[in-house]
Amino acid sequence: MEINATLIGQLITFAILVWFTMRYVWPPITKAMQEREKTIAAGLEAAERSKRELEQAQHKSLSIIQDAKRDAAHVVDQAHKRSTQLIEEAKGIAREEGVRLIEQAKAEIGREVTQAKEVLRKQLSLLAVQGAEKIIQHNLDASKQVALLDEFMAEL
Repeated sequence: MEINATLIGQLITFAILVWFTMRYVWPPITKAMQEREKTIAAGLEAAERSKRELEQAQHKSLSIIQDAKRDAAHVVDQAHKRSTQLIEEAKGIAREEGVRLIEQAKAEIGREVTQAKEVLRKQLSLLAVQGAEKIIQHNLDASKQVALLDEFMAEL
């Protein structure tokens, strides 16, 4: 192999190219790669953090759902108790109203009975007066008076 000027020129040119590349081209590329590496690492770290936060959020949401279910069950329980209470109150009011209506009906019946007795007394007194008139008109002996009274009783 022969070493000639062309080979030496190419070696010098290659050395200058390597020096130039190492001096001016390689540092920005290395810097860009390091920045990219940092960006990727930060992205991976953010992804891991997001994954942990997602798991925490899921646990928190499950806890909130369980609390909501518990609260809903409590509200339903209270609604049932309140409805039962209202039903019992309505039954009590209905009983009181029923007793009041019965008392009113008894009082009305008592008044009607009193009125009927009064009407019967008036009719009886009228009949007694009419019977007495008949007895007085005929002014008969005792046997006729007894017959008139029997007749009067039959009319009653």
